Amino acid sequence: MEFERLDEIIEAALKEDMPAGDITSESIIEPDSISEAHIITREKGVLAGIDIAERVFKKIDHSVGFKKFKQDGQEFDRDSKLARIKGSSISLLKGERLALNFLQRLSGIATLTKKYTDVLKETETKLLDTRKTTPCLRMLEKYAVRMGGGVNHRFDLSGMVLIKDNHLRLVGSIKESIQRAKKSVGEDIKIEVETTCLEEVRDAVRYQADIIMLDNMSPGEIREAVKLVAGKIPLEISGKITLDNLSQVAGLGVDFVSVGSLTHSYRSIDISLEFL
Repeated sequence: MEFERLDEIIEAALKEDMPAGDITSESIIEPDSISEAHIITREKGVLAGIDIAERVFKKIDHSVGFKKFKQDGQEFDRDSKLARIKGSSISLLKGERLALNFLQRLSGIATLTKKYTDVLKETETKLLDTRKTTPCLRMLEKYAVRMGGGVNHRFDLSGMVLIKDNHLRLVGSIKESIQRAKKSVGEDIKIEVETTCLEEVRDAVRYQADIIMLDNMSPGEIREAVKLVAGKIPLEISGKITLDNLSQVAGLGVDFVSVGSLTHSYRSIDISLEFL
């Protein structure tokens, strides 16, 4: 993970949470008070963000001791101890909510991602995330996807060409869009084309797209597209993929399934910090 960017996120979050300090803790807790606390889970899940939680406390107070009992990517049961923290009581109270906010949300993403990858584990199909992330937190949320066993799609608009429906409406055709893109970005940047019908798939093959996305196609259309492409170009399925219908498309022979809900419709995991 890019620590410089992570530190920027943590510092901005601390400034948001403590623009003028923690006036409650600082007014009623003795400055020399030392405490020990445990980070404890209240339900099962997959861990993501434990190193970020440690960094939050260290940003507040370098002297805080932080011992991890679980690593990111590991599964945990209900009432598991994820870490033990010891140090200034005020420092622990200052970092409590922010550390838990990161842990709960990122572990929620990792846990949901693991449910999807479990469905795909007997296939060659890989699970992709999308750019449907919280603004300015994409690096963290895509990290959580990896901890759940998923694979990151493009990180941003600069990483690859992805020609979608609105691009095609403006340009007019897959042929023209691919030709313009190839001329502009050269051979080192991959070009993916979103298709909604078999005719568009044929055009994407004919004009040598690097990846073809099959958007909102039926299982029957996906089977035909797989036959049409015949393994020459990687295929990605996208659109309305859920845990309920994932198994129906997982065995159709596509290379990737992209799921936006991994980062926009997850549920935070219940994790708490308890002082001993």
